[in-house]
Amino acid sequence: MFNKNKTYEQHDNEKISFYRSSIEDLYSQDNLSSTADVDICVIGGGSGGLSVASAAAQLGLNVVLIEGNKMGGDCLNYGCIPSKSLISASKSAYVQTKGEAFGITSINPKVEFAKVKEHILKVIKTIEPHDSVERFEKLGVKVIKSYGKFISNNEVLAGDKLIKARRFVIATGSEPLIPKINGIDKVKYYTNKNIFEISECPKHLIVIGGGPIGIEIAQAYVRLGAHVTVLEAKSILEKDDPESVKILVGQLKKDGIKILENSEVVYIENDDKNIKVRTSDGSIYKGSHLLIAAGREPNIKYLDLVHANVDHSKRNIKVDAFLKTSNKRVFAIGDVTGERQFTHTAEYHAGIIIRSAAFGLKFKQKKHHIPWTTYSDPEISQVGLTEAQAYEKYGKKISVVKVNYSDNDRAITELETIGFVKVMVFKGRPIGASIVGKNAGEIIQIWCLAISSKLKMSAISSMVSPYPTLGELNKRVSNAYLAPKLINSVIIKRFVRFIQKF
Repeated sequence: MFNKNKTYEQHDNEKISFYRSSIEDLYSQDNLSSTADVDICVIGGGSGGLSVASAAAQLGLNVVLIEGNKMGGDCLNYGCIPSKSLISASKSAYVQTKGEAFGITSINPKVEFAKVKEHILKVIKTIEPHDSVERFEKLGVKVIKSYGKFISNNEVLAGDKLIKARRFVIATGSEPLIPKINGIDKVKYYTNKNIFEISECPKHLIVIGGGPIGIEIAQAYVRLGAHVTVLEAKSILEKDDPESVKILVGQLKKDGIKILENSEVVYIENDDKNIKVRTSDGSIYKGSHLLIAAGREPNIKYLDLVHANVDHSKRNIKVDAFLKTSNKRVFAIGDVTGERQFTHTAEYHAGIIIRSAAFGLKFKQKKHHIPWTTYSDPEISQVGLTEAQAYEKYGKKISVVKVNYSDNDRAITELETIGFVKVMVFKGRPIGASIVGKNAGEIIQIWCLAISSKLKMSAISSMVSPYPTLGELNKRVSNAYLAPKLINSVIIKRFVRFIQKF
């Protein structure tokens, strides 16, 4: 029974002492013969944590995975999978309105939003088994369904289990950042964690935040029949190539989205059945639903990192180049580090941890080759340096080569001629690529390979691409870079003339 004369900290310490005194029994019950048998304790069952746990277990390490919420984490349940499912539904509706150019009568599709929600849930359910407790336990991972908190440098308490491990990997991800706006606590708002649960299409969705999440959801909803207003305190997609963003903004406005940049929201209140939002310039916007997409913050509230001597802030857990925290036993990966918060970053980090834990290799993380894509229509994708960053770093020593979608035969056949592939080159090697257009996230992958493997532009030029494909854009960019060097080379021209004499 709780003793009111004792502090919460004293009760915690008593509880910890109890678990420590019975630790041998606990480990025996879990088929772990001793504390030393636990090689890795992973906290967080999202993409990064699951990748570490599965790989480590299959390599013969004893692994404990702690997850207090849903297996699969944000990506499966609230992020990548539901958002892309919603986007796919919206594209299906949109394409039915654009048949005239192909000689097909366009129609205004009837959107049954409850069934769109069913589609989203069905996709999640289809993928769920891959991330399930059952699958990971079959792989040899001990899964504990509880939140974990540190009680010392090398101990974590999770429910009624005390875990002591050689290494800990924090992979708890991030959660929506709720900005401090007057009145926000008195209105109903949505984030990516619950927006996909809506069973009816909003009449007017107001989106606070013009980052990838806000823009993707805004376009999906407008194509499903909602009115949408996006309010961004700075510039939308400010980390992307401005030339690419300009093309996307043109399409978003064409779709009917009202985009207001440099519009900081200062007050929110209920107004009859609507939500009223006021910006710093005094403008007022009314909507039926409100989505907060103003950034992310690390999900560390349950961890008690102070007890583990792990340096952290409200923005991230601080890690070095090897993803190690200030506690040499503890690593942190993925969103919780605050670095390029994408699922594929977490999976890349997981690979670094496995090299370190299983093989004893010191492997530094790199950041220059991590791509990202905004799954709008057209898509925007980036890897390496943007044009502005390349000029800032290398000055006039770089070359910028751009090829338009309108020059690609496949794009012409599909009437998808809006967009371009732009590549920044330094000393014959690509150092960055910006793509805007259909399937940009697919097309950019050759540049991801080239940058990560330090390939030259000539390697891309030597590749044979099937015709007609959008992928030919990459080969054309390489040729556009190399051709002037060949044509304008005096030495090569002299050599060609010499060969002709024989």
